Amino acid sequence: MPLKDFREQPAQYADFPPLGKVCRLGLATRGNTSLEPEDVLHAIDRGVNFLNWCTHPDGMSAAVGQLGPRRKDVFVAAQLYAHTAAEAEREIEGYLAELQTNYLDALTFYYLESEHEWQTILAKNGTMALLDKLKTAGTVRAIGVTSHQRDFAAELANTGRIDCLMIRYNAAHRGAETEIFPVTEALGLPVISYTGVRWGELLKNTPDDPPDFTPPPAPDWYRFTLCHPGAIITLMAPDGRAELEENLALLDNWRGIPDAEYEKLKAHGDRVYAHADAFP
Repeated sequence: MPLKDFREQPAQYADFPPLGKVCRLGLATRGNTSLEPEDVLHAIDRGVNFLNWCTHPDGMSAAVGQLGPRRKDVFVAAQLYAHTAAEAEREIEGYLAELQTNYLDALTFYYLESEHEWQTILAKNGTMALLDKLKTAGTVRAIGVTSHQRDFAAELANTGRIDCLMIRYNAAHRGAETEIFPVTEALGLPVISYTGVRWGELLKNTPDDPPDFTPPPAPDWYRFTLCHPGAIITLMAPDGRAELEENLALLDNWRGIPDAEYEKLKAHGDRVYAHADAFP
């Protein structure tokens, strides 16, 4: 489908091989946000079925532990810090124990930024050999990479060794549109996007804003990323129930972005990029 057509009528669900059909609005937790278990379960009741856990005990990990038979209907992702098999085995055992589950749907190497790190992972005692075994056993269903380095991430996508990428993408950081999405769409490789509100900066004014300009709320910025087919999943990371409810309203009014609205969002993204800290 042409990008303009998708922007006008974006898909609400997408295929995420080898996992299944996902709601494209996913839920994440971070160290600086707070959700209670009942908030996460509420999001699942509303239709969210992809959870990205921050790997620290929190409301999300508690909610996953309460899923019971519903666990099979929810995709749970986590990030892996270890680059050696021995360290990774300890990490993963801890994750499974905290989540009270016997498998992870996706596990991504956290902020993998260099070829040296990748070669360590691929080495004889590296993490990849362990993950390949765990994938065969069904303990880990998909292996991925989280990275800020788009050129490096595109190279990793072409190796055939990973099942997904987790990449920064928002109205202020649109490099993935030309450097990542053409590669991953050709490969059929799912991309999970994060920082949809640019760590909150898209919700703030800049010195260059037009007179009387009010930055749009968080759901509009998530809609911006959801209106690109290259981002299979857009992660929201609300802090508390009120922000969660605000974002879940997207599911009640799933729509595209008219050209004028898109240009308005893109223009503010450009202003935020111009005044933000150094991130390519």
